[in-house]
Amino acid sequence: MIVNIYKPVGWTSFDVVKKVKGITKEKKVGHGGTLDPFAEGVLIIGTGKDTKQLNEITNSDKSYLGVLRFGEETNTLDSEGRVVKTAPVPDISSTEIKAVFSRFIGPREQTPPMFSAKKVNGVRLYKLARKNLEIHRKPNTIHIKALDLVTSEEGQLTFAVTCSKGTYIRVLASEIARELGTVGHLIKLVRTRVGKFCIEDAMTIPEFETSWLSTVS
Repeated sequence: MIVNIYKPVGWTSFDVVKKVKGITKEKKVGHGGTLDPFAEGVLIIGTGKDTKQLNEITNSDKSYLGVLRFGEETNTLDSEGRVVKTAPVPDISSTEIKAVFSRFIGPREQTPPMFSAKKVNGVRLYKLARKNLEIHRKPNTIHIKALDLVTSEEGQLTFAVTCSKGTYIRVLASEIARELGTVGHLIKLVRTRVGKFCIEDAMTIPEFETSWLSTVS
């Protein structure tokens, strides 16, 4: 079974896997692409023999809606971290924002953040980051397919992005802030699509549990 789950804020991707495993009693359950705890939205879950499909799903392009706040950068590059850098926020027009966005379209190199689930030498980077350790990370080649301004207001903006596997939206947001002459961090991140799976079709855990129980009762 492949199911499109709406991961809530505050849950890890593994929390969702454990919950689905508990509901279905399946021994083998996995997900198709990690979402940070502070993020929400589409998380594709596979069970049983269908977990074999998760590799292909993980490799699919993904779409997100992000809210970037200017003036403060955190160590995690999101709202869960502590502020490590501040900078004045200049007046930024929509025209300037769109011009900066256009420079990000296409293939580019991106270095994974220390606060991430990526493994280096078998160790999750976030475990090192929590010990205030920083190590060299090899940049990934990513591809930004689309980057659009949704809204812009004083001190923050909302953007929509479609990108390749391996793109860290927190890093992208930080890079955008710097290109606009300040610093910033994500205060909201919603994954709206993974491949063919869209947020409109995503089920909450309670909805999935109700649906599952109705099929087995």
